[in-house]
Amino acid sequence: MPSGMYGYMRLAADSGGSDEGAAIKEELTAYATREGFTLTQLFVEQVRAGAPAFDCLATALQRGGVHDVIVPSLWHFAQLPGLQMAMRDHIEKEIGARIWIVQGVQP
Repeated sequence: MPSGMYGYMRLAADSGGSDEGAAIKEELTAYATREGFTLTQLFVEQVRAGAPAFDCLATALQRGGVHDVIVPSLWHFAQLPGLQMAMRDHIEKEIGARIWIVQGVQP
């Protein structure tokens, strides 16, 4: 049975009526399946939402059971490269989970 994997993406505030979220979810699901995982939960950050999905993701990872996170690109963490790396380091180094990046891999 494949291992579980969490997904994370950030959607623009004006994407409410678009199919952007569905298309990204489909892409993440397909990538996870190709790598031998099952996408068990998708955390969606809405730019102007009340509860930050990143915090919910970190809490879920700290509970254990799932140790992998898939993202469309590091831009979905943040637009600024320094903040992207800080969020990536938090997940990988402080929590001990692995991040899988579908596209736009940056050093």
